[in-house]
Amino acid sequence: MANMADIDPHPAHSSVALSTVELLARLVAFDTTSRNSNLPLIDFIRGYLGEHGVAFTESRSRDGNKANLHAIIGPQVAGGLALSGHVDTVPVDGQAWQSDPFTLRDDGHGRLYARGAADMKGFVASMLAAVPALQRLTLARPLHLFITFDEETSMAGARRLIADLSDRGLRPELCVVGEPSLMQPILGHKGRLAARATVRGRAGHSSDPARGVNAVHAAARAIGWLADEADRLQRDGPFAEGFSPPHTTLQVGTMGGGQILNIIPERAEFSIEWRPVPGHDAHAALDALARHVAATLEPAMRAVDPECGFRFEVVDWVPGLSLPSEHPLATLVRQAAGSNGGGTVSFATEGGLYEEAGIPTIVCGPGSIAQAHAPDEWVARDQLDASDAFILQLARRLAA
Repeated sequence: MANMADIDPHPAHSSVALSTVELLARLVAFDTTSRNSNLPLIDFIRGYLGEHGVAFTESRSRDGNKANLHAIIGPQVAGGLALSGHVDTVPVDGQAWQSDPFTLRDDGHGRLYARGAADMKGFVASMLAAVPALQRLTLARPLHLFITFDEETSMAGARRLIADLSDRGLRPELCVVGEPSLMQPILGHKGRLAARATVRGRAGHSSDPARGVNAVHAAARAIGWLADEADRLQRDGPFAEGFSPPHTTLQVGTMGGGQILNIIPERAEFSIEWRPVPGHDAHAALDALARHVAATLEPAMRAVDPECGFRFEVVDWVPGLSLPSEHPLATLVRQAAGSNGGGTVSFATEGGLYEEAGIPTIVCGPGSIAQAHAPDEWVARDQLDASDAFILQLARRLAA
């Protein structure tokens, strides 16, 4: 078992070419859990790109604590192809890791362990390692490198980047998102709608329930309806071939409310997530929930206190991705990856946002989604090798 701690995670910037594994060791050393700033990592990448003479721009989050980078190799114009990767990660809190999650560990059998190794700093490292070779090509069309923040939470980084592309008139023609897919082309994925429900009741002593409105009870009745709706979707669809599971999924992920046992709870909250198959409108599903509580729960609540009731807020919405199998991008990626695949996945990516913005997008990247978010997350060396070859194959087609 080898430890890669001998690679300084914060070196002086150098124009010496670094391998994908060496760059991955540096990238995972930055704790870019979504709750943290990513600016130290972005500063490292800025220095690396600058040393290699790559033009780039930066766009920041509203609070200024996070940044995207958009680099262009080749002609500084719109069009061409983008490679996209996010650098934020999920937390390691409460997970049982066998080693430091922020130090790349080589197990000596082809696996590299660290938080973000698969999801998805491996692909970002592969993008950056390719820079010297890409610079030597004479590209007829631009190759864009997108590096984004907050994919694991709100996808605010991709939204900010898309707005920046529009403002500067530098929108690529096509995009490849390097989420872990075992280097198999992914043509479609489900969308994701996250919503928060807030229930306002009326406090009172638990010995006299008629004088209050129990917000937790109201929330529980709404959650029961949602559980039944999840069962209905599984049973009746709509269905979409190729997805696993092949129907829209629905769950309540968190809930809470109340203070102490002898007070009627005046407030409750729960969060809801839909992952709709293509063609299923998750916003309409949220509207159906709102109509249900308005018809069956709120009248009795408001009879006690007109201020009682439910409030629903959309926390996040990511559209699905659906690239036609015959699209030129699908053909290009199949050729570059050496695969005839064209699968679908149930998790959402930034690709849905790029497609919604008018940029045809496909998912193809190193590692397995089964490793993402798990303790002892790992990526195989041969997957990184395949990613390196894939990027160069794509670039050579831009030079043709």
